[in-house]
Amino acid sequence: MENLVVVRASRNAGEDQSTAMTESVPPIVCNQPDDVAEVQALDGYRLRVRFHDGIEGYVNMNDLIHSPRAGVFAQLVDPARFAEAEVQYGTVTWPGEFDLAPDAMYAEIKQTGEWILR
Repeated sequence: MENLVVVRASRNAGEDQSTAMTESVPPIVCNQPDDVAEVQALDGYRLRVRFHDGIEGYVNMNDLIHSPRAGVFAQLVDPARFAEAEVQYGTVTWPGEFDLAPDAMYAEIKQTGEWILR
């Protein structure tokens, strides 16, 4: 296990407060079986995903995106916006800070090969 090092600098009256504390934090490693390793946006509002344990499958978001209950996911109706899907910290995300639950996605894909969101 890596050590967390915190260095506290003295605060002088004229000192820039943003440099008063420096932290060395180990990087977040997402390599659990249900963490997403890769995502690829496909036509028809579908995603192809691969998890760290090698399981692969599809996420079908067509019904959700076109639903009156789409909420923030309605933004993805633009295919170019949908194609901005990426993996951050083991989760499929889009700019604007919304994402899909990797544990629910993993469970359904492991069981059926496809997670259909409605």
